[in-house]
Amino acid sequence: MTESAQEPQSRRVDARGAVDLSGFAAGAGSAPAPSTAGGAAAPGSATPAPSGTPNSWAVQVQPQQLQQVVELSAQAPVIVLIHGTDSGSTTMKATLEDLVDAQQGRLLLAEIDSSAHPELAQSADQVPVATAFIGGRPVGEFDASVPAEQLAQLVTQMVQMATQNGMTQKLPAQSTRVVEGQEPPAEPELPPLHQEALQALENSDYAAAAKAYEQAIKEKPDDEDAKIGLAQVKLLQRTTGADLAQAREAAAQNPDDVDAQIAVADLDVLGGHVEDAFSRLVRFIQTHFGEDRETARAHLVELYSITGDSDPRVSASRRQLASALF
Repeated sequence: MTESAQEPQSRRVDARGAVDLSGFAAGAGSAPAPSTAGGAAAPGSATPAPSGTPNSWAVQVQPQQLQQVVELSAQAPVIVLIHGTDSGSTTMKATLEDLVDAQQGRLLLAEIDSSAHPELAQSADQVPVATAFIGGRPVGEFDASVPAEQLAQLVTQMVQMATQNGMTQKLPAQSTRVVEGQEPPAEPELPPLHQEALQALENSDYAAAAKAYEQAIKEKPDDEDAKIGLAQVKLLQRTTGADLAQAREAAAQNPDDVDAQIAVADLDVLGGHVEDAFSRLVRFIQTHFGEDRETARAHLVELYSITGDSDPRVSASRRQLASALF
C-alpha cells in the first residue's frame, strides 16, 4: 500500500462524457429518469441540495459503475472507497467525507459498501481501502492505517496535482449530509402530473410519461422541468431497442443522412458520450445547409436541454455551434 499519491505518468483525457452521478444510487443498468428539480438527470448533472443542509460530494455507487467513476476522474480527481460496517470503515469513511466536502467540488468520493457486495470483500486485501484516480489512472492507494492528518495531506496533493494538469472544473454537489440530531429534509412534493410521469417511467411506459409531461406544459407553458422531462422521455423512446453498432455503421455509410447522425447522437448521450454526440451534430451542421442543417441544429439544442445548461460541455458546444452557423 502506498501512503502518498504518485505523479501520473501522463494525463489521459479520453473519458467520453461524465457520469450521471445523480442516478448512481439507483443502481446500474436502469434507465435515467427525468429530473424534477430544475436540472436534467443527464451525465454530469446533480440535483441541487436543499437550502439549509450541507452539500456533499460523497456518493454511493455500485461495483458495475466503477468504470464510469474512473472515467469521471478525467474531469476531477476521484477517490473510490470500499468500506464495510466495522469501526475502522466508519471512521475512515467519515474522515474522507469531511475532507472531500471541504474541497467544495474539487474532487469526488465514490463509496462502495462491501457488506452488500461480498465479492469485493473477498477480492480486496483488506477493507476499508481507498484508491485515488486522476486522469483515468490510479495514483495512490491507502487503508485505515493512514492517520487522519496524512489523509488530509493526500486529498490536498490530489487537488494540487489535478490543478497542475489543468483540471480545474468543480463538480456539482451530489448529495446532502444530515447533521446528527437533525431530521433529514423532507423531499419536495412533486406536482401531480410530474408524479404521474415518474410513475409511468417506473413502469417503462414512455408514452404515458410523455403524455403527462405534455399536459403539464399545456397547463403551465413555462414549466421548464416538464420540458426537460419530456425531452428525456423522447430520448428514451427514440433509443429503445436501438443497436449502437448498427447505428454507427449506418451513420458512417450515410454521412449526409441527418436522421442517421441524430440516431447515433441520441445513443451517445444516453450512454454518457455527451461530447461525441455534440461534436457529431456540430460537424454535420458545418458541412450541410438547408432543411437538414436546421433539423440537426434543433436536435442539438434539445440535447443541450437534456444535458443541462450549467454543464460546461454544453457551453463549449454552444460556442462551436455559433462558429458553425456564422
